[in-house]
Amino acid sequence: MAKKKVFVSFDYDNDKTLKDFIIGQAKNSDSPFEVSDHSLKEAKPEKDWLEHAKRAIGRSDVFIIMLGPKTKNASGVLKELNAAIEKNKPKFQIIGYRDGTSDWAVSGGGRTYSWNWGNLKKLLS
Repeated sequence: MAKKKVFVSFDYDNDKTLKDFIIGQAKNSDSPFEVSDHSLKEAKPEKDWLEHAKRAIGRSDVFIIMLGPKTKNASGVLKELNAAIEKNKPKFQIIGYRDGTSDWAVSGGGRTYSWNWGNLKKLLS
């Protein structure tokens, strides 16, 4: 069975660690998903970054937003979410920290879940 291709959106300025952790989980031998690292904000001008992200979102099966306390105001996340909506991608949000809350959710980003291996496997299988 092919692994689902996941695009992970996160607050680049505050939550890069969340992306690193979910990429680590994707490497588990029983992982039903794979993550492509498309966080090129530091290496490309914003216009190029957004076009690259749109292409990557188009190739993905699922769009996930990793939530931190400032994610709902992160401009890059909002731009990526708009691209996912335009491309009609299934989407959901994962609370990235133990003390996190669904109040961090991005409007229009899909249902919010706690981050645990059971949820990820169920959502991405």
